[in-house]
Order: sequence, then structure tokens, then C-alpha cells
Amino acid sequence: MSKYVKISDIFNVKYGVNLELVHLQECNTTKHNAIPFVSRTEKNNGVSAFVEKEIDIEPNPAHTLSVAGGGSVLSTFYQPIPYYSGRDIYILIPKKEMTTIEMLIYAKYISANKFRYSYGRQANKTLKDLRIPANIPQKLINQLDKYYNNINSKIDDRPVFDKKPSLNDKKWKKFKLTELFEVKGSKTTPLLELQEYGKGRYPYVTTQATNNGVEGFYDYYTENGNVLTVDSAVIGYCSYQKLPFSASDHVEKLIPKFEMNDYIALFFTTILNLEQYRFNYGRKASQTRLKELEIKLPEKNGKPDFEFMQKYIKSLPYSSSINYKKYA
Repeated sequence: MSKYVKISDIFNVKYGVNLELVHLQECNTTKHNAIPFVSRTEKNNGVSAFVEKEIDIEPNPAHTLSVAGGGSVLSTFYQPIPYYSGRDIYILIPKKEMTTIEMLIYAKYISANKFRYSYGRQANKTLKDLRIPANIPQKLINQLDKYYNNINSKIDDRPVFDKKPSLNDKKWKKFKLTELFEVKGSKTTPLLELQEYGKGRYPYVTTQATNNGVEGFYDYYTENGNVLTVDSAVIGYCSYQKLPFSASDHVEKLIPKFEMNDYIALFFTTILNLEQYRFNYGRKASQTRLKELEIKLPEKNGKPDFEFMQKYIKSLPYSSSINYKKYA
């Protein structure tokens, strides 16, 4: 049986950079200087948003564990890249070299102590003294390593096309969003109602700007798939929903008036997320504003060049893993 030691025997325990999300500029994950913002949530690997990196603020280092000292106490996640963090987030830096698999296992060991805490009993003072196994059984490491390699081998990082079309060589034209999509609202479904149906395969789309807007999967849906959804409560985040889905409040639908597949949909979500600067908490991406919106698209003979959009997405890494017929 493995010997138990304090967390501080294996990790250097440090307080995170302690930033307020409201004082940072939220942005899309594709922006060149985007950085994850880790909060006290127990969802989405602790990441509640992506923000623009500040020149004068050094992020928490990569290959560390983030631990919530308050809020969802002891929610622990492996962070593979540098990140910012909010209040009551502690950073665990390994004192010896560890693999990703070992870090993930220690994250589970630490999270398993959640039962000791609650919103009224935080882990700020006691975290460093929590006891965890000094060593991880090699058999467990080997099993998880095999599982990880098996999953990784199924992800095809090749592009469908080797030659990448140039965006700069293409003519672009403004089109009204309503020329291409019908803008409609979705039916609001309370989470408690979904929980009565139980877990399933249909996404529950919310106004969050992470995880494709999805907060769980349930055995119920109200909306047809193959549409774009737009958050009309916060920053106008756009995502593509292939499957039928249900939705929370403030989720708008863009129903295509043309034949749309995964590749074209992903091109549109990128274009529409570039328009987020137009929206904020005081100026929502409402149906009225969406109907007035114009977006620039590659054109051919005065019409959107859907063939070019599809070819461009197919030229990107991992496009071989996109199969729009797979879930049809």
C-alpha cells in the first residue's frame, strides 16, 4: 500500500494571480493572444472564459494543477498551458518531474477529498496539509497511458486538402445575415426539467462561451440540429450545433437558407465570432441586432462562395477528423 504524504511534500503550493474577470477583456479562443481564465467552477476544466493576455501580468505556469480553495472547493484540474486565475485558486507545481498522466491522477486524488469541505468550510488554510499517496501504482499509470494513446491514435490531425487556399487572394463582400439565415429564438428549457429526462445524447446549449456552448447532454431536445446558435445574453458567442438540442434562456438560432455542412458551418462560426466586439453586457446580440448585422464573406459572382469556405476549412489541421455525415 502506498504511503501517504502532505500535498506540500510533492507540490509547491502557491496562490494564483488572483484577477477579476470583469477587469479583463473576454475574447474568442482563436485570438492569437487568448489565454484561459480559471475560476472556482467545477466545470470545463475550471475554465470559465478566455481573455486577452495582459502585457504586464505574468500568467500561472503550464503543467500545473489548479485547485479551488473556495466556491466549488477542491475542484482540481490539470492545466497544460499558461493561464490566468481568479479568487481562491491555488497552483500546485510539482517538485519533481511528472508526466501528464501522473498529474491527472493526482488531480483525482486531491478532488476525492471534496467531501471534507463545503461553501462554509474552505480549503485555503488546509490545502497544503491534505494527505495524498506519495507514489502512484505503476499498473494504474500503464492502464491510463494505454487508454490515452488509444484515444490519441483515433484523432486524425491531417488536413483533407494539402493545399491551403489564400484568404487574401479572394474577393470579399458584405452580406446581410438575414440573406443567409432565418434568425429565430429557441425554446427555453429549465435544467431541472432536463434532469428529469436523464442523461442522453442531445446537447443542452447555454450562453457560456466555452465547450461549444454546451453544458451537459440529456435525453430530450426541442430544436432541430444543423444550425448556428448565438448567445444573446453576454458577448454574442456563436457555435455550431449539429445534433438536435435543448437550450437555456437567451439562445438564438440561425437557421441556414442554404445547404450547410460542418465545414461551411465552422467557417461561419469563425466569421461571426469576429463580430463579438460589437456586443457586451449592455448591448446584447439580440434578434433585432442580429437581423441588422452584415458580415464579410468570400464571394463569387456576387454570391457567397460556399465552395471556397468548405475548401478552406478542409485545408486546416484536424479537418480529416470532421465528418458531417457521422451524426446525421
